[in-house]
Amino acid sequence: MTAPAVPAGAPVRGGPAIGYKLASVLLQYPTVALFEGLDELAAAVRSAPRPAREPLAAFLDWLRRTPPHEAAQHYVETFDLRRRCALYLTYYRHGDTRRRGMALLAFKTAYRAAGLAPSADDLPDYLPVVLDFAAVAPAGAELLRRHRADLELLRRALHEAGTPYAAVLDAVCAQLPRLGRRDLLRVRAAQQQGPPAEEVGLEPFAPPGYLTGREAQP
Repeated sequence: MTAPAVPAGAPVRGGPAIGYKLASVLLQYPTVALFEGLDELAAAVRSAPRPAREPLAAFLDWLRRTPPHEAAQHYVETFDLRRRCALYLTYYRHGDTRRRGMALLAFKTAYRAAGLAPSADDLPDYLPVVLDFAAVAPAGAELLRRHRADLELLRRALHEAGTPYAAVLDAVCAQLPRLGRRDLLRVRAAQQQGPPAEEVGLEPFAPPGYLTGREAQP
């Protein structure tokens, strides 16, 4: 999978942008190309912001020690089969409800305002796409800041699942402002309740298994 909302030749900005770009690559399905590029990724980590370096390096160490087919299976088990580990940012706040449609529209509007065309292959709130956007445009970083609480929910869910992918979210969140008291309260409440339930009579916008067609489980 790629992050097609951002042109391949778009220049990555300095500073946190490097960390965002690395996280985007590492949160996509682990292909053969990913494993072939581990040395280049390790070199890039050294240019990432200091708070992001250690968790990103730790995750790359796990990839080096893990056979590709096992890493691929672990990815599916983590992101496709766990609702609380979905890589869609609006899912945590809105679930599959009518309000999520408006939230997705806000993402599309941000891409278009920056001169980028939203992809037809991925939802605009798909985290690797948003991270790629943040690597090339300030508006992308602003989207991450606005969804800091949703990122925290994903980060905590990954830690609870005991997956090495939690380190990648640690790196992303380390580059963003700390959560305020109101957001912390919302995160704690959402952890207990889970994403809002689908409204009666509405089609879901995108379950966690959207990209693979796999049915997600609680």
